[in-house]
Formats: sequence, C-alpha cells, structure tokens
Amino acid sequence: MNIMLFHSSYGLRPAVHAAADRLRAAGHQVQVPDLFEGRTFETVEEGLAHQDEIGRDELLRRAVLASAPYSDQGLVYAGFSFGGSVAQHLALADEKARGLLLLHGTADLEDGASVDELPVQLHIADPDPFEPHDWLTAWYLRMQRAGADVEVHNYPGAGHLFTDPELEDYDAEAAEQLWKVAIGFLDTL
Repeated sequence: MNIMLFHSSYGLRPAVHAAADRLRAAGHQVQVPDLFEGRTFETVEEGLAHQDEIGRDELLRRAVLASAPYSDQGLVYAGFSFGGSVAQHLALADEKARGLLLLHGTADLEDGASVDELPVQLHIADPDPFEPHDWLTAWYLRMQRAGADVEVHNYPGAGHLFTDPELEDYDAEAAEQLWKVAIGFLDTL
C-alpha cells in the first residue's frame, strides 16, 4: 500500500519517521512530506502559531503538491492530529484514494463531501481536549453521510498525541494497540 503520512503541529519529528519505518516494515511504501519545511516545535502552541502564519490554503497546497506524484497509484492518506485533518481533506478530494487513517485528529467536512465507501479508521484519545465527544459524534455522522466506511477506536486515559514517545501524552500500551489495529486495517485495503 502507498501511504502519504502527514505530521502533527509539532512538525516532522522523530516519532513521525519512526511511524513511517514501522509501516514500511509491515510492507507499505510511505512518504512523509514536511509541510513546515524543516521547522519543528516544542509546544503545540508554537506549532499552531506557525500553522496560522503559513495559512490553511498554503498548507493544503503543499500537501497536494507532495501527494500529486503518487496519487495515480491510489494512496492511503494518513496523519497525526493536524496531519489527520490534512489527510482527511486530501482523501475526500481524491477519487482514487484507497483509505484514510486518522491518528489523533479529524477535520470538518466540506459541504457536499462525497466518497464511495472510502475506508476510514480513526484512533483517538478518550477524552481528547482537541476532539470533544460532541464533535466526534457529529464528525462520525457526517462522514457516514458522505459515504465513508468509518471505524473509530478510542483509547481511554491516553493523552492527545499518545504515539509520540517524546511528549507527555505518550502511552506505550495505547500506542502499541493503535499500531496493531492500524496495520491490520491497512492490510485489508
């Protein structure tokens, strides 16, 4: 499977490369574009400020340009937190998308979004300060109405970005469970 894996608001940190290596070891081809052009951040607030400085449209343009050389192959779009929102936007706009793997984050759906049974898997902390229950319920229903085949996996007590060993949110047990389930999902696509 060809996977386009987008980083979080922290930038392209070692945890993203480690995730890509884990997916490659499972037999997948993985691209990890750097939407922040080499910048990484120590806090989510710094990363969010940088995102605001660049702007949503420019970040999506960078993501589209990074994905374009591979999109004819039928990509699985994946991402961590902010990167999940980027992946979601691209997957819903790419009629050749093979799947969507969301790790720690979602995005609002464009009005009229429509896909043909796109396989979607979301892994999310429970509770998650960035993805409240009401938001997740509405997101789930909108994704289903758009035609996606959605699975949601909750991780009670885990922090928001629980797969990154360099962050306070890290939860080794939850991270291992996530990767086991996510790799199983990718193997079905």
